[in-house]
Amino acid sequence: MICEITTKSAKSPLLGHCLLILAAGLFVAGSPEASAAVRTDTVTYQDGDAVLEGYLAYDDASPNPRPGVLVVHEWKGLNEYAKRRAEQLAELGYIAFAVDMYGKGIRARDHDEAARLSGIYRSDRQLMRRRILAGFEELKRHPLTDSSRIAATGYCFGGTSVLELARSGADLVGVVSFHGGLSTPNPADAANIKGRVLVLHGADDTFVAPEEVAAFESEMRQAGVRYRLIKYPGAVHSFTIPEAGNDPSTGMAYNAEADRRSWEEMRAFLSEVLLESELKHIGKAGASDGPRTARS
Repeated sequence: MICEITTKSAKSPLLGHCLLILAAGLFVAGSPEASAAVRTDTVTYQDGDAVLEGYLAYDDASPNPRPGVLVVHEWKGLNEYAKRRAEQLAELGYIAFAVDMYGKGIRARDHDEAARLSGIYRSDRQLMRRRILAGFEELKRHPLTDSSRIAATGYCFGGTSVLELARSGADLVGVVSFHGGLSTPNPADAANIKGRVLVLHGADDTFVAPEEVAAFESEMRQAGVRYRLIKYPGAVHSFTIPEAGNDPSTGMAYNAEADRRSWEEMRAFLSEVLLESELKHIGKAGASDGPRTARS
C-alpha cells in the first residue's frame, strides 16, 4: 500500500490508518499481541525536598528502549484511575509513568480537599512546572525509555499540568489534555512548545468557559503551535472517569462514548507524533490542525 506522509495530521480514516501502519513499523516496542505481562513498579523520586511516589508500567517482553508517556492524575492525586491508564498505555507498547504531583501519601479525600490541593499548583505555575518536570526527568532517565520520544497525557488538573509542561519548553513530541483546564497566566510561553498538542474537551463542560477555550486557541495560533481541539457533544467535565458518576447536572459525569472516542483519538495522535519524530518532522509546521467537533 502506498500512503501519503505529511507533516500535518491525517484528515481521513485511510490516511490515519496508513500513518498507524507506518508508525507500527518504526515502533521498536512491539505490539500488544506479542507482549508479555505488564510489569508495574512504585518509583520514589524527588523535587527538591519533596518526596514523590510515582507508578511505572511497561511490557517486559523486550529489553529495547521504547517511547515513553507521562500520565498526570486529576485533582485528587495519584490514584487507581491514573495507574490504570498507565497500564493501558503499557499494553500498547509504551513505557508509562504516572507521576505524583502532590507528594508521597498526599491524596484528597473529597472535592473540597482536592480543590485546595490543586489550587496550590494552579496559583503557582512555576511550582506546577517544576513538579511535573521532575516526573518527566524520572521517566526520561529510565533505561527502557527512548528519551527522544516522550509524550505526556493528563486528566482534568493533569491536563492543565501537561500543557504547562509543554509551555515550559520540555522536549515532548506531543501532549494530550483530557477535559483539562486550558488557561495560563503565561500565554506567551506557548512559543516554547516543541511538539504537537491535542485537547479532548467536553462540549458541555461548565468548568472550562467558552472564553477560556477561545483564548487557548488564540494562544496556540499566535505561537504557531500545531494543535487539535476536539469537542464531544453532551460530555461534561471528567467524562473519561467512571468514578465521576452518571449525572451531568452536577457538572462532572462519565460519558462512555466520549471516553472511548477520546482514547482512540489519543492512540492515533501518539502514533502520528511518534512517526513524525522518527522522520524528524516534529514541532511547529506553520499551521494548526484546528478545532473539531466530534459527531454523534
